[in-house]
Amino acid sequence: MATTDRQATTLALAHALSAVERGLAVIPLSRTKLPAVRSPHRDAPGPAPCHGQCGRFGHGVYDASTDPARIRALFAAAPWATGYGIACGLPPYHLIGVDLDTKSGTDSSAALRELALRHLFTIPETVVVLTPSGGRHLWLTGPPDVVVPNSAGRLAPGIDIRGAGGYLVGPGSRTDHGAYATAPGTAHLPPAACPPALLRLLLPPPRTAHPAAPAAGGHGRGLVQFVLSAHEGQRNTRLFWAACRAYENGIGPALLTPLLEAALHTGLDEREARATIASAARMTGHRP
Repeated sequence: MATTDRQATTLALAHALSAVERGLAVIPLSRTKLPAVRSPHRDAPGPAPCHGQCGRFGHGVYDASTDPARIRALFAAAPWATGYGIACGLPPYHLIGVDLDTKSGTDSSAALRELALRHLFTIPETVVVLTPSGGRHLWLTGPPDVVVPNSAGRLAPGIDIRGAGGYLVGPGSRTDHGAYATAPGTAHLPPAACPPALLRLLLPPPRTAHPAAPAAGGHGRGLVQFVLSAHEGQRNTRLFWAACRAYENGIGPALLTPLLEAALHTGLDEREARATIASAARMTGHRP
């Protein structure tokens, strides 16, 4: 069994490095499909808000990287890994995973076809990954300035969405229930752009702003710090998330300059940062 596990780990690492060559950020997964590297804060009292700022491995999808040396180090830290996860929402693809499940007792493929007919969109040819349970993962790409959230069954019963902060089990991974594999004829395809009509369905409706709060408060400082602590590959996503929360809490205009300065400090281009904040304003029902 130990030899089989070592072979599975070696194979998973090889597949993960192939994904990295395509520009996909990955993490090692265990047979349970959970991140294989254990949290360095697991014995700490109370919840640990650290998303990798401590510099150690074990922060789930926040460990995801396209650096081959870092991926080898991650797998070395988890020799029991038998698969890998592909982080969604990160450049260059800003991947969106459409998970068509079979365990819910519903025909999720038929539900997606019905949505496509009702909202006038077509799923383009793209990468399709077959799951051990008979389900399918469709790989789509989103705009760089739009953050698609994770959801389970919100689009339709049996359809889960993997967006920013989520991950897809990569083809070639082995789990307790079997192996994941690319559907024939799709391995060579690049992830296709998400149809605009489908993208609109994946985004949450605008929320009503809460009463204004002083920008100097702890919540405002926390949002600015959240942006400042972003690693490369997370900067746009974190800025968009923080700006959305600021506008939802009525402090968007007051936090505009601090958030912009924080984004510039992390290395984002000013034009890109302003566009991301403007997208957050529109998404939450405010004027940029």
